[in-house]
Amino acid sequence: MKGIIFAFLGGACITLQGVANARISQDIGTWQAATITQFTGFVLSLLILLFVRDAKPKGFKQAKPLYLFGGALAAFIIFGEVTAIQKIGVTFSIAALLIAQLLLTFIIDSRGWFGVARQKMHLPHFVGIGLMIMGVIILKL
Repeated sequence: MKGIIFAFLGGACITLQGVANARISQDIGTWQAATITQFTGFVLSLLILLFVRDAKPKGFKQAKPLYLFGGALAAFIIFGEVTAIQKIGVTFSIAALLIAQLLLTFIIDSRGWFGVARQKMHLPHFVGIGLMIMGVIILKL
C-alpha cells in the first residue's frame, strides 16, 4: 500500500512540476527552467539527506558508474515535458508520457535489463497497454 501511495504522490509531483516548468520556461526559457528545477531539486535532496542521515557512502563504490548519471536524464525529461505541454497541453502530454513509461518498463521487465528480475508478460499486460493507448487516442479526439 505504501508503494502505491508513493507512486501517486510521485505522479502528482511530476504533473505539478511539468506545469510549473512550462510556465517558468515561457518567461526564462526551457533550458533555464530545467536548470532551476535541477538546482532546487538538488538543494532539497541535500537538505533532506542532511536531516535524515541515511547515506551509505560505500554504496557509491558498489553502484555501476552508468547508474550514477541517471539524474542527468532529468534535463531531457524536463525539456521534453515542458515542450510537450506547451505544444499539446497538460493532459495529453502526461498521458503520452505515461504510455512511454509503461512501454519502456514493459521492455525492461520482459528483458530483465538493468539487473531487474525478468518478468514474463501475459495477455492482460498487452491488453492493459493497448487500452491505455486507445484511451489517449480517444482523449485526443
